[in-house]
Amino acid sequence: MSNTRQADATSPWRAPIMFLILAALFFAEGTFRNAMFSGSWNTALSILNMGLISAVMALGVNMQWGYAGLFNAGVVGFLALGGLAPVLISSAPVEGAWAAGIPRVALALVVGLGTLALSAQVWRRLSGIVRVPALIGTLVLGFVLYRYLFDPAVIAIEANNAASAGNIGGLGWPVLLSWPVGALFAAAAAWGIGKVALGLRSDYLAIATLGIGEIIVAVMRNEEWLSRGVKNVSGLPRPVPYELDLQGDTGFVAKAAEWGMDPATASAIWVKLLYAGLFSFVLLLLILLAELALKSPWGRMMRAIRDNETAAEAMGKNVTRRHLQIFIIGSAVIGLGGAMMATLDGLLSPNSFNPLRYTFLIWVMVIVGGSGNNWGAALGAILIWFLWIKAEVWGPEFMRLITAPLPEGGLREHLLGSAPHMRFIALGVVLLLVLRFAPRGLVPEK
Repeated sequence: MSNTRQADATSPWRAPIMFLILAALFFAEGTFRNAMFSGSWNTALSILNMGLISAVMALGVNMQWGYAGLFNAGVVGFLALGGLAPVLISSAPVEGAWAAGIPRVALALVVGLGTLALSAQVWRRLSGIVRVPALIGTLVLGFVLYRYLFDPAVIAIEANNAASAGNIGGLGWPVLLSWPVGALFAAAAAWGIGKVALGLRSDYLAIATLGIGEIIVAVMRNEEWLSRGVKNVSGLPRPVPYELDLQGDTGFVAKAAEWGMDPATASAIWVKLLYAGLFSFVLLLLILLAELALKSPWGRMMRAIRDNETAAEAMGKNVTRRHLQIFIIGSAVIGLGGAMMATLDGLLSPNSFNPLRYTFLIWVMVIVGGSGNNWGAALGAILIWFLWIKAEVWGPEFMRLITAPLPEGGLREHLLGSAPHMRFIALGVVLLLVLRFAPRGLVPEK
């Protein structure tokens, strides 16, 4: 690379210019009404809010990949665990669930964890010919006892008020408390996965995390006693007012009239602005903490391990332990994003967690923004989410333009019918262009 291109890549104006372009896109979305933009601030703020949450998720992946070179292909699993937290912490308790079987489920889970811990001790303390039979016997006996306690309790809970609940419900605590709990859920899973998988080569780690992420989502889809499975959990509490409450407030209605809006539009925009402020605060706080960590001796050590594990290990650094640290931290941030997303939607739908949206797209955000750069990851997340949403609108318009010379009939109708799916092609083209002309991302690591 020439000195000029290196200077351009590290120009202090690069990031501000990119963020100004992004702000201009949102301004156009809220202001101009034409074939490309909706002219609705309601729509612009909806895209922005999900973009901010995606930026939190991308920040977690960037910590794992950009700081330590860990390829996590199971992002969707940690995201789903974070989304479970508002259900268990903030939703209302289900009447009768405790009596139906919650104590027995808790006892079964204790037995399951105790079996794993006892098995580890058996393997560590015994040797010789009795080692393997003792381990197998411990696991079999623990599994039988676990199922004896667990199965009847689950059947009883799922039969309890099955039409509207059929699950254990939550604690009824404030929803904002569920966000750090979502991070803890994901961190706990990352610790278990990391203890097993982080000693593997990078390609094996990717395969392991991909499989475990899918297992987590499959469990949430099938364990109705926990998350209602495919029946979904709706009506989750929210940290901002409800639109109908605002529309019934005479003071707010008067304010809406001053703004020249009807109460329905004003209330929707106001709620989205409150969400945007809350999400922006969380994102900026995470970026601040991540930047402080990255510029500390710990951050320099993590980048040294990323760049040359062998040299770092020769200098006395415990590479596997440091990898476990950053894997847990990054997964916790992803889980936090999952809890924020469930809160925004007011819904937990395990069926909606698919790898294309919640693993592949998050990775595209990090790569396009600039891995290793926290601001770049945030920029890439918001930009790619904007393009992901708008491609569904721009695709048909673009297809009408290029198919205009074609005669009416099969090919033209087929292309126009396929146009809404052009978001996949569009994101692929964006990724290829960035990899060709800015291989280190739009805002590369210094």
